[in-house]
Amino acid sequence: MLPYSWFMLFLFAFASFRLTRLLVYDKITRFIRAPFIDEIQVQEEDGSITTYTKIKGSGLQYWIGELLNCYWCTGIWTTAFLLLCYYWMPKLTEPLLFLLAIAGIAACIETIIGKWTEA
Repeated sequence: MLPYSWFMLFLFAFASFRLTRLLVYDKITRFIRAPFIDEIQVQEEDGSITTYTKIKGSGLQYWIGELLNCYWCTGIWTTAFLLLCYYWMPKLTEPLLFLLAIAGIAACIETIIGKWTEA
């Protein structure tokens, strides 16, 4: 049984946040999304680049594309994955949870600092 505490809640929340962003948005995992999603870059009139996604295929391929295109959907599955891994293999999963949680907290701090320095 999982130990329920505020610490564990925050640990899993930040770990799931980071894993979800890694799968849905980060360039390093583009190869995972590539069989399911086309990422189309369009140059806007102001010169900025906007990236749009187009889901590929049908059936299972389309379903996985929909999943990887939806931050909320992927978040549910990454959380379930982390919880199951922790339940079945807690000693192996703990380092992964800490790594992802620390990276998630660092990403939040970087976003906050970035907003302050823009102003």
